[in-house]
Amino acid sequence: MTATDALPDQTIVRYRSDGFVHVPAVLRPDEVERFSTAARSVFDREQGLDPRNRMFKQVVNIWQRDEVMRELTLHRRLAELATRLAGVPLRIWHDQLLIKPPRNGTPTEFHQDAPYWPHAGSRHSLSAWIALVDVPVERGCMTFIPGQQERRDIRATNIADAHDLFEAAPDLAYERRVTIPLRAGDVTFHNGFTPHTANANDTDEFRLAHVNIYVDRAARYNGNRHVCTDPLGLEPGAPLPDDSFPPVPR
Repeated sequence: MTATDALPDQTIVRYRSDGFVHVPAVLRPDEVERFSTAARSVFDREQGLDPRNRMFKQVVNIWQRDEVMRELTLHRRLAELATRLAGVPLRIWHDQLLIKPPRNGTPTEFHQDAPYWPHAGSRHSLSAWIALVDVPVERGCMTFIPGQQERRDIRATNIADAHDLFEAAPDLAYERRVTIPLRAGDVTFHNGFTPHTANANDTDEFRLAHVNIYVDRAARYNGNRHVCTDPLGLEPGAPLPDDSFPPVPR
């Protein structure tokens, strides 16, 4: 049975209605052990984008530097699930390890992802948020605002400011919220425009999450600055190059 065979039609309907969906047990226990061990090694040796950030250690494009984590970023089962949910051919935009140390004391506040990305003409973007350890509420699981994935009127907001999204879109303060604790190996997929947040890690264990971000394979660069495109010298309107943003599944 393939991953796409195992994805019920009602799961796709729910994803497209709510803007997110929980898919349990995507990774096998042996995969969880292999990838979580590699993630802890990355935490120990990599500086991350901002060493001063107390919210999490964010390590981007680890697939380019670590062979084990590359397997997770290019994991065929995850890519197949993402493609079926999105309904369009996809490529990796980037991956990121988001590791919250024990008792980090800093939540990730509500935001949308897509406003940060320099994409033009993208029909769909989504993230696979992969739990490499159990992530109950107290360890920093995710909360989503359902049915808001068509919102394109919200600016990029400050993920360290609990009020910023709701200043940009005051009506969202009164919308329903859904919190999804995860077991190790579970995945939530969420649309790039779905507002979401993650609690601080209030436990004595690391919160290890790996995120595969997928974008429409036909998306083009819009000229805005981003850490993943700044070194490439792309012209506005250029396609995203396959060597830096690989088409999936492979």
